[in-house]
Amino acid sequence: MKVLVIGAAGKSGEALVNEALAAGHNVTAFVRGTSQYRKENVRVVAGDVLDAAAVDIAVAGQDAVIDALGGKTPWKVTTMETKAAHNIVDAMRRNGVRRLLKISVVGAGESVKNAGFFNEHVLMRTFLKGLLVDKAGMEAKIEGSNLDWTLVRPPMLTDHVKTGIARVLSTEGGEKAHKIGRADLAAFMVEQLENGRYLRQAVTVTTT
Repeated sequence: MKVLVIGAAGKSGEALVNEALAAGHNVTAFVRGTSQYRKENVRVVAGDVLDAAAVDIAVAGQDAVIDALGGKTPWKVTTMETKAAHNIVDAMRRNGVRRLLKISVVGAGESVKNAGFFNEHVLMRTFLKGLLVDKAGMEAKIEGSNLDWTLVRPPMLTDHVKTGIARVLSTEGGEKAHKIGRADLAAFMVEQLENGRYLRQAVTVTTT
């Protein structure tokens, strides 16, 4: 499968590229500058995700898109991910690409029920306040599309080695998500590329 990873230069993006390569996919990395990104067996496309024309070029010819973008100032209200989602969804529609996987965050939508006490009552009301506004706008754009999307909401991300364990939590049981390694998150998401189990769903994924 031809897979475009947006935000490939970040930690989560790197894990996704590695996992997709290991699974035998043909990977294209969409990054801001090719001079700063080198990866064997990966096609690199440079551009700004807020540039609709650049996103269109990257999406053309792909079978699936994985969006690993994340804001760098979570305490500020921005619209970066929301605007990026508009460009990505529109480009996928124009190019006939249907499968979209996107990293969101625990605390978005109904997944607030999976947030631990500290996250829900402290972080989400302070440090993560701006990020959650942007995530909400992004999720609304993706959920309102006619694409085959899956929103994946992880808790705190770590750089731990892959365990092979990634659990999907119900928002009804009150079970809390605490941490997941980027490698485990990537493994779960790459598995979903050809798995329709969570099609058009937003899922909370955790290991602890």
